[in-house]
Amino acid sequence: MAGETRTAVIAAVIGNLAIAATKFVAAAFSGSAAMLAEAIHSLVDTGNGSLMLYGLHRSRKPADEDHPFGYGHELYFWTLIVGILVFALGGGMSIVTGISHLAEPQPPQNAGWNYAVLGIAMLFEGSSWWFGLKAFQAELRGRGVFETIQATKNPANFAVLLEDSAALIGLVFAIAGIFLAEKLDEPWIDGATSILIGLLLCCVSFVMVFKSKELLVGEGMEKATLERLKALVQAEPAIESVEKLTTLYLGPEEVMLAITLRFRAGTTLTALRDALTRIKSQIHERYPRIRHIFVDSAAICEICD
Repeated sequence: MAGETRTAVIAAVIGNLAIAATKFVAAAFSGSAAMLAEAIHSLVDTGNGSLMLYGLHRSRKPADEDHPFGYGHELYFWTLIVGILVFALGGGMSIVTGISHLAEPQPPQNAGWNYAVLGIAMLFEGSSWWFGLKAFQAELRGRGVFETIQATKNPANFAVLLEDSAALIGLVFAIAGIFLAEKLDEPWIDGATSILIGLLLCCVSFVMVFKSKELLVGEGMEKATLERLKALVQAEPAIESVEKLTTLYLGPEEVMLAITLRFRAGTTLTALRDALTRIKSQIHERYPRIRHIFVDSAAICEICD
């Protein structure tokens, strides 16, 4: 899954860089606000993809003395930054550009350039979107799109797909805006299209920022998974009761688990040690993401007494 995510991000960076260059050339020749908004959008997406790639690299950095649980949250941080940039640079600048063209509307020139570039851009964006979709599909597991975005712990997957989807929709808006502005001789439509593209990017930004914030604050495993974990621990004969399970995602593929439990009266230290060994082994085997397991020492101390 990590390999698919990285491939999707790299494909998005390469595609957006090529698209941004061609869009800026077309915007210079045509003077279209919608085309300039799309060029800004692609340039921002290129930077965003680079930041997510950096976040993926940093998140795999091994634990050290200063960061005993590793650097998994770096991916969440950089995805948050990407969401802010989508809003401020992508959405904000597109809206400002559109407003300036509404104040002084000018009809797009050399429409052929626009249509050619937008057509090529759709091919590039479509290819990038396909890689993003493949990475996102690995997260679906029978759930809906919005449910998956809410449940996923790897924001890079849905961020790439959201950005590429917004890019494709934005291209459709740009083609329609340029066509209508030219055919109806209403240059204000071009500026309005730029504003519409900006609002679309702001919506994408909101989803990315909200999800990244939730992950940075700290999210645990799903309730259904916790119930299965509780049943697994409770099945151990030496366990009298499982009082609490607490989980925390340290990164997309790394979870910390704290177990508060009570052993049966009369359990010997040898039986206790063997029970804990079996529990940890079963958890690691069934849930490989759980890499750190802690047991409440108070329960053990009662046995010691």
